[in-house]
Amino acid sequence: MALVGFLTEAIFNVQQRTLESFNSHTLSIAVTGESGSGKSSLINAMRGLRAGDEGAAGSGMLDTMTEPMAYLDPVLPGVTLWDLPGVGSPYFPLDTFFEQHNLSQYEFFIIVGFQRFRFEHARLACEIQRMGKRFYFVRSKADADLDASRRQRPSSYNEERILEQIREDCRRGLAAEGVGHPQVFVVSSWEPNRYDFPLLRQTLQTELLHLKRHAFLLSLPAVALPIINQKKAALKVEIWKIALFSCLLAAVPVPGLSHLCTFFVFRKHLFGYYSNFGVDNRSLLALARQVGRPLWELMAVMTSLGTTPMMALKLLLDSVGAAMMVAEYSWKRLPVFGALVSGGVALVTTFFMLRKCLDSVADNTQRVLSKALEVERENAI
Repeated sequence: MALVGFLTEAIFNVQQRTLESFNSHTLSIAVTGESGSGKSSLINAMRGLRAGDEGAAGSGMLDTMTEPMAYLDPVLPGVTLWDLPGVGSPYFPLDTFFEQHNLSQYEFFIIVGFQRFRFEHARLACEIQRMGKRFYFVRSKADADLDASRRQRPSSYNEERILEQIREDCRRGLAAEGVGHPQVFVVSSWEPNRYDFPLLRQTLQTELLHLKRHAFLLSLPAVALPIINQKKAALKVEIWKIALFSCLLAAVPVPGLSHLCTFFVFRKHLFGYYSNFGVDNRSLLALARQVGRPLWELMAVMTSLGTTPMMALKLLLDSVGAAMMVAEYSWKRLPVFGALVSGGVALVTTFFMLRKCLDSVADNTQRVLSKALEVERENAI
C-alpha cells in the first residue's frame, strides 16, 4: 500500500473514533518558563501538594535543576507533568535551550511567567507553534502583584481590574507573536482556590481528551518515518541493477539508443517511486479530499526536484545532453569506444539520478504527511 494511502486510512480511522477512545492514551505536558517563575510551585499546586510534602517538586530561590523531572497528575488519567529547567539560566541559555531539552518529545506545554511578558515567553511560544503544538500561558504570583498594587495605590485598588490588566498584557505579548485567541490564566500557587487557578484545572480537564487526540495525530508522521526509510532502503538496493541494465542497453551499437534507453528506464522507475510512496497525483488528490485541503497546498511543500515526475525527467534530459554529444561523436570516430562511453553515461546518470530522486520523493512524502495533518491537528481541539 502507498504510504499516503496508508496515512489516508489512518486519518479516516482517527476521524471515526470517539473522544472517549483516547482516554487510555498518555499525555506529556512540559511546564516551562524562566528561572524563578514558579514552575515547580505550579506543579505542586496542580497535584494538591506543598513544597516539602512527600513526592513534591523541589522549589526555592535558587534554580539548581539540570534535568527535566516527571510528576504524575493524581487526578487526570495518563497525564505526566514535566518540570523543565529554567529558560535563560546560566546552565541553559535561551539560544541553546530548545536543542538541549528536545522540546519535540512533549505533546503540550504550559508556559509560566511572572511580572511582565518577556522575550523568553515570546521565543517559547514561537517554538511551540513551529512544532504545531499548543500551550497555555500561566501568569504566576498574582498574590504578590496584588499585594504590591494594594500598598502602592490603596485608594484606587481594584482586584479584578488589576487581574484583567495582567491578562491583557499577556494576551498582547502573545498576539504579537501570531498567537490567536491565547488561553491565559493568572494564578497564585499559594492560593489554588482563587483567581484563575480553578479555571486552569477545569479547562485542562475539559480539553484533556481533545489534547490526547491531538497528540495521537502528531505522532502519525513519526510512525510513518520508519516505514518510509525501510521502503527507501529496499528501493536503493535495486538501483544498481537498474543502472547496469540501462548500461547494457545503451552499449548496443546504435547511435542515439543510449539516450533513449536511459530516458525510458529512468522514467519507468521514477514514476514507480511516486506511486510506491503515494505522492503521485491520484494519491495526493485522495489525501487532499480526506483532510479537506486543496491539492496545491500539499504539492507546495514538495521540493523542486520531486514536485512532479515530469520536472525530474526534464532535469535528466538537461544533465545528459552534453555527455550524449560526446558519446555521439565517439560513435562516429571509434565505435567500440563510443559503446563504452554510451554505456558509462547511462550507468552513471541512471544510478545517481535515481538515487537523488528517490531521496527527494521519500523526503517529500514526510513533508506531505505533516502538511496533511495540519487540518486534523487544528480540528483536534
